[in-house]
Amino acid sequence: MTSPPPSTSCPACGARAEGNFCSTCGASLVPRGCAHCGARLSARARFCHRCGRPVEPGPGAGAAGGPGRAGGAGLGGRSERVAWLTGGAVALVLVGAIVWKVAREAPAPAVPDMANPGVAASAPLGAGPLPAGPAPDISRMSPRERFDRLFNRVMAAAERGDTATVLGFTPMALGAYHQLDTIDTDARYHAAVLLMQAGDLPAADALADTILAGGRGHLFGYLVRGEAARLAHDSAGERRAYRDFLRSYDAEMRAGRIEYREHGPALARFKEEAERAVSGKP
Repeated sequence: MTSPPPSTSCPACGARAEGNFCSTCGASLVPRGCAHCGARLSARARFCHRCGRPVEPGPGAGAAGGPGRAGGAGLGGRSERVAWLTGGAVALVLVGAIVWKVAREAPAPAVPDMANPGVAASAPLGAGPLPAGPAPDISRMSPRERFDRLFNRVMAAAERGDTATVLGFTPMALGAYHQLDTIDTDARYHAAVLLMQAGDLPAADALADTILAGGRGHLFGYLVRGEAARLAHDSAGERRAYRDFLRSYDAEMRAGRIEYREHGPALARFKEEAERAVSGKP
């Protein structure tokens, strides 16, 4: 092989260099040629620009043409790929460990006190309470059947302390609510329960306003307001909801609304709490 002139410029970094290797970057100063087709190669070429084959390192040169880096271009490329794959695998393991730890340590969601699903939600399609287990096929249900089924699944999971199911199905249930063809007071009540279950108290309180705007004095509006205030630790708002609930209770119950019959236990429990709070009893 021909030796370089006594003083020349490094083809890799441009620094003045002498001998067989650049003292600045370590690149080979000895002209290289492709062992397969004879094409003249640059100092740091890893593949021949003419035939595309990997460049074999010269004497004492590594993958990039510098001294002391063993293995050649092909090995260097494989090493980089192995490093990236190893790093990716480690990252996936770490992410999986974090997700598992968060899911394991997340506190079980608290079920709102007024969250009994009622007859319509607990027995959609006449099938009885929704059991635990695989999710049902809701693709063939009507929009209201789909919403009721998903609502009941979230409530049942919350009562069992099944945080993963609550987190997974609450967005689906709320999405089903927004797809309803018609929205009645009972559906709004169920949506408010879901919102409180998810911790979105302002949105639940807004639904209480919508319920009361559609039916002045409707007990569901005060029930939602009171429960949202309790979860927000707003004692003044909770007492105000109790008073409004008791003020409207008798007239509303005489109205004979079907949703009151379906949610009788929740209304009875809230009435008892309201009477105890207003009377000052512990």
